[in-house]
Amino acid sequence: MTRAEWFDSHYPEKGPIRWVAFSLEVIAASGLFFLMVLTCVDVGGRYLFSNAVDGAVEITQIGLAIIIFAEMPVVTWRGGHVLVDLLDSILGAAMVKVLSLFAALMISTSLYVVAIRIWELAERKLRRGEVTEFLELPVAYIIQYIAIMSWFTALGMITYGIYRIIKDKK
Repeated sequence: MTRAEWFDSHYPEKGPIRWVAFSLEVIAASGLFFLMVLTCVDVGGRYLFSNAVDGAVEITQIGLAIIIFAEMPVVTWRGGHVLVDLLDSILGAAMVKVLSLFAALMISTSLYVVAIRIWELAERKLRRGEVTEFLELPVAYIIQYIAIMSWFTALGMITYGIYRIIKDKK
C-alpha cells in the first residue's frame, strides 16, 4: 500500500479538512509517544536509580490535555462518539437525520458556551499568575488551549459535521 492509498483510506474527509485532521492526529500521536517515553524513563529511573523524573505527573496531565483536545475535533466531526440507536429503526431515516442535525446544533452550541467559560477561567488564572505546583508552568496557557480547541470543535461540528450528516446515505 502506498502512502497516498494509506492516506486516502484513513482520511476520508475532502479538501483542507483532511489535512487539519491529519495535523491534529499527528499532534495527538506525538503527545502520546512523548508520554510513553516519559513513563518508561520515569519508571526505569524510579526502579533502577531510585530517582523519578521531576514533574512527571504534571507533564502527564498537560500531555493528556493536549492529546484529548487535539483529537476532540476529529472525533466529533466524524461522529465517532458513543451512539445509542435504539429508536432508529422505529423513527425512520428522515427523523433520525433531523434528530442528528438537532444534536449537532446542540453539541456546537454547548461547546461554544463551555469554551467561553473555560476562556474566562484561563484569563483569571493568567491574572493571578497561577502555576503548576512542582515545575511552576503557567496553568492559563493550557486552559486557553482547551478553550480554543473547544471552539474549533464547535466550528467543525457546525460546518463539516452537519455537511457529513446531510450527505450521509443512511
